[in-house]
Amino acid sequence: MIVTRVDKITRNVPTLFKTADRFPMPELPEVEVTRRGISPHITEQVIERVDVRTPMLRWPIPSGLSALVGGQRVTRVERRGKYLLIEVGAGWLIVHLGMTGTLRVLPRAALERLPDKHEHVDIVFGQTVLRFRDPRRFGAILWHARDAGDVADHPLLRALGVEPFSPDFTAQLMFDRTRGRSVAIKQALLAGDIVVGVGNIYASESLFRARIHPARAAGRIALSRYVALAEAIRDTLAEAIAKGGSTLRDFVSSDGSRGYFQLDYFVYDRAGEPCKVCGNAIRQIVQGQRSTFYCPHCQH
Repeated sequence: MIVTRVDKITRNVPTLFKTADRFPMPELPEVEVTRRGISPHITEQVIERVDVRTPMLRWPIPSGLSALVGGQRVTRVERRGKYLLIEVGAGWLIVHLGMTGTLRVLPRAALERLPDKHEHVDIVFGQTVLRFRDPRRFGAILWHARDAGDVADHPLLRALGVEPFSPDFTAQLMFDRTRGRSVAIKQALLAGDIVVGVGNIYASESLFRARIHPARAAGRIALSRYVALAEAIRDTLAEAIAKGGSTLRDFVSSDGSRGYFQLDYFVYDRAGEPCKVCGNAIRQIVQGQRSTFYCPHCQH
């Protein structure tokens, strides 16, 4: 039943994200920062219970979740695209931060205070609480049982492209997968079927570094330029992770600290400001209901 609901609502995803420019969602760097932050605190720890205060986020939280995972030991915390996968013996918790979601590691004493209205779920361990907070409630906490098969085959994960830090992510892959496609390269990156996790912020930044205009047809970009783009994507994401991601509105890491990669943006959210390379004014266009920022001189 949960899978059916996920399939149904996934078809309506565009209508859920019309406000995404006002609420920039956590992208791959922010999710990876979260994974690295929570993993040392919960791996090999036993889940005591799950307290669900808001049963409906982007999708319904599975009923009886506490009974499903209570007493289970966390064996590892992985990331697939923008999804966090918390593995226990019986299966996986699948967590998406949505637009404004965060996962905070708190001491058990946090259970003694009244949670605020945006603190929807607590995963309680012996001395630690993993608290999910999401003001916009577009995040998700789902369950995939081990006897349902590999988590990679879950409806939300099975069509995802390759990971940008994987050896499978190459310029040749992007070149081959875009032949004959008239879609703009920015939109091809956001689609996630070629490479995952390159969201709106980091697509704009990567295209600037590769000197590619965001509206250029993906199928008309030469292999040599995809070489530059693949390198730019990896470098941009790696730098963002090292700097704790981007905090534009709500995102904080698992310990409450803010990211600061936004201080190094070349183009994103800098419309009208001078390009840091050539001095020309950064421009803003709308592609697929999302704002795109670029330099008209440096990118062609």
